[in-house]
Amino acid sequence: QVQLVESGGGLVQAGGSLRLSCAASGTIVSINEMAWYRQAPGNQRTLVAYITSVGITNYADSVKGRFSISRDNAKNMVYLQMNTLKPEDTAVYYCNADINTGRRFGTYWGQGTQVTVSS
Repeated sequence: QVQLVESGGGLVQAGGSLRLSCAASGTIVSINEMAWYRQAPGNQRTLVAYITSVGITNYADSVKGRFSISRDNAKNMVYLQMNTLKPEDTAVYYCNADINTGRRFGTYWGQGTQVTVSS
């Protein structure tokens, strides 16, 4: 059984910063791509950023220059540093990872963490 657990969400004023963390646990042989998605009320879930196993990153245009994704392969963790936050960044943020458990290779999701940016 593999679990992804996010933490670090909360309420912050516009211009502020937050750091999200996501820990993967369970029977894990390897993790390929890890990513952060977000979903605002009434909207579809969209990709915020991803990072490959060798550290190649990519970002949505709306967060480039403000957000930074990183990972710690030894700890099976991924992070999202969010700076200069805007009210439009308000959403539930979900961690996502492509994980090899030895029995199967699949995509796993966390339960989400709420980020609210006040103006």
